[in-house]
Amino acid sequence: MPPRDTALALLVVLIWGLNFVAIAWGVAEIPPFLLTALRYIGCALPAVFFIRRPQVGWPILIAYGFSVGVLQFSFLFTAIELGMPAGLASLVMQMQVFFTMALAVFFLGERPSMPQLAGAVVALLGLGTIGAERIGGAVLVPLVMTLAAAFFWGLSNIVTKRAGKVDMLGFVVWGALVPPLPMLALSLIFEGPQAILGLGSISAAAIGSALFIAYGSTLIGYGIWAILLGRYPASLVAPFSLLVPVVGFAAAALLLGEIISTLEVVGSVLIFVGLLLNVFGPRLLARRRMA
Repeated sequence: MPPRDTALALLVVLIWGLNFVAIAWGVAEIPPFLLTALRYIGCALPAVFFIRRPQVGWPILIAYGFSVGVLQFSFLFTAIELGMPAGLASLVMQMQVFFTMALAVFFLGERPSMPQLAGAVVALLGLGTIGAERIGGAVLVPLVMTLAAAFFWGLSNIVTKRAGKVDMLGFVVWGALVPPLPMLALSLIFEGPQAILGLGSISAAAIGSALFIAYGSTLIGYGIWAILLGRYPASLVAPFSLLVPVVGFAAAALLLGEIISTLEVVGSVLIFVGLLLNVFGPRLLARRRMA
């Protein structure tokens, strides 16, 4: 990968890591369901008028938009509003790798390799270590909700695989038409009309956070990622995503003053090791067999 494209991959890592801080700033003033709706309104408009609809049926687009928008991000935004640390959320969300792997077994008939299974076991031990400190307290609920968000991210990955080879930027933009109406309805029911009426008094920081989440994280981030995946094998591009929690933890510490406990550090290291085994383990095993 030439230096220019490496820089683009690192730019996406930076954007996605900072996105968790932007979410924390956003939900401090905008209720999570409403913020999710705003994210996808911003993602869809005006891009949907300039980007052609991908060659895929509406059932797939609706399934993608519902799993990633209505479910994944409503759970994630609510979890962070309820107290899930942004840095820790950036790592726990990477459990989507293992949820995707498990769902692929049932829906796609794929079979994980031994290193991938070992990685899943190590990551689950790490998650259990983090959860052990939170069991019995209110802080367990945000952790479980973040885990649910990771599950629905994994589900959206299966839907994306079902879509086949399509224009991913168009897939993201047109899929963004799905979440706004359900999320606005949920916001009216659970957050009340005052949530929408209160948008006129939010700060510039909250407005900037919503814009960053919609345009920076979604359109720019996913757009560049789709371009890189089109140019290079997924095995070359995907490992860059392992750096997202590193940026997430650093940004949360610097910008939000977050400090994680010793158990959370141990659990985070185990999850990260599990991710490394999942990404690099099959490749190393294949090389040993060829040697």
